Amino acid sequence: MPEDSEKIFPKESDSDYSLPGRLEESNSKYFDIEPIESKSKNRSIVIISVIFVIISFGFFSYYFINQNEIDSRIIQNTIYVNPERDLVRQYGVGERGSEHSHGVFVVFVNGEQINFGQQQFQLSSKYIHFENHNPYLIHKHATGVPLEMLFTSLGMKITPECIMLNNDASSESKNGRFCADENQSLIFYVNGEKYFADISQYVLEHNDRIMISFGDTKSIPKHLAYVESLEIFDIPKKIPQYSKNETFV
Repeated sequence: MPEDSEKIFPKESDSDYSLPGRLEESNSKYFDIEPIESKSKNRSIVIISVIFVIISFGFFSYYFINQNEIDSRIIQNTIYVNPERDLVRQYGVGERGSEHSHGVFVVFVNGEQINFGQQQFQLSSKYIHFENHNPYLIHKHATGVPLEMLFTSLGMKITPECIMLNNDASSESKNGRFCADENQSLIFYVNGEKYFADISQYVLEHNDRIMISFGDTKSIPKHLAYVESLEIFDIPKKIPQYSKNETFV
């Protein structure tokens, strides 16, 4: 009987790979365990996906809850994205400095003159504006500038039928809106004569005197005389005195 040390083990070449499982067992890949790193990566992907879904849900929930307010802001921002630049292209306005003209511009609403000498109305456009706290003298600094550019820069809109002192498209308020009817008239004057076209399209010429009157017509002769008396100069020598009213002179 052979000693234990003389035991002979079968050679690898003698293995019967035809038996079930033998071929697979001979392959080292058979014994490989799924890496822990792969499981961690999958878990991280799942967590990130869940977080993304939560954030997305929160965003869209906020949007739909506040949809009206958000949409209103978007519309407002779209309308007022540099309107002066759009008007310059629309009217083919010349380069700033291509012209220098001055004229009188006065608006009466129910007998009261609007005070364009207030700070919010000063230097509102580089093409046409009020300056030096003067409430009636406008300065035009380019060719082809229509009054619409002045109105827009002041937040106003003037049509053949209405004066809108607060031209805020996002607001439903009727404050500052004055429209002609059977009892009140909206009349435009250029150099003492009635102007029947759209005043917003008028291009100021040097020494023009423009008056807009809303209300009854009784005070028009007096207002026209006042407009004719106003001095047109390059640099105001005297700052007009204003009443305590914040809106009107």
